[in-house]
Amino acid sequence: MSAIHLDREGPLAILRLDNPAKLNSLTPEMLSGLEAHCDALDRDDGVRCVLLTAEGDRAFCTGADINAWGDLAPADFARRWVRDGHRIFDRLARLSKPTIAVLTGHAFGGGLELATACDIRVMAPAATLALPETGVGIVPGWSGTQRLMRLLPEPVVKEMALFGRRLSAERALALGFVAELAEDPLSAARSIAERLLGTSPRATEVAKYMIHAAAGEDAPAMVEALASGMIAASADKQEGVAAFRAKRKPNFTGA
Repeated sequence: MSAIHLDREGPLAILRLDNPAKLNSLTPEMLSGLEAHCDALDRDDGVRCVLLTAEGDRAFCTGADINAWGDLAPADFARRWVRDGHRIFDRLARLSKPTIAVLTGHAFGGGLELATACDIRVMAPAATLALPETGVGIVPGWSGTQRLMRLLPEPVVKEMALFGRRLSAERALALGFVAELAEDPLSAARSIAERLLGTSPRATEVAKYMIHAAAGEDAPAMVEALASGMIAASADKQEGVAAFRAKRKPNFTGA
């Protein structure tokens, strides 16, 4: 049965797509599992970095399982499949922990969009990237024309989405979409993740929020999260809470 598994290696969390018989295509159960794991990871202070990988080396993920959406009515396809997928991918993108997509094989359609929701990507040299949706009569629906446009030049996205061209690992690296090419992408991702261990967890989290605010990744929420974190450390906040609980007028000092 298709699933997404969560394993721990000390401060590293590894999310693994497990649907190799269908090239790790995404099912509703896998999407629900991803959302639940993201919720748990955000609350686990012992996790410093999340690696997203998949079973097998043929494909990281070839997109959404056509059997899950092929017979949906238009309204259900838009309302449930596309919007639910967007919400879940956004949840991954806005995870407070740094994330690395480990592309041991091809990433097509929703699989590419899933990798795009991670902070950086490590890729096998033989793997390729593609947006093949128009070949089955649909369009990219989980941020392939939105988030991906912030990370790749417009003509490159058009090559994939309009003309069906695949993007090679070498070209993806040259364009900055991929951080590193490696014959063993998981080991390379572990090495990158280990560099986090000597840094401040809180500083890393705040730096991610700042970058996302600048890039337009849920900028309003990022700005409010940063401001709220700052104000929560103030003496005035402590005084305000204490006064509310004691049912007295607060004595704010500006500290």
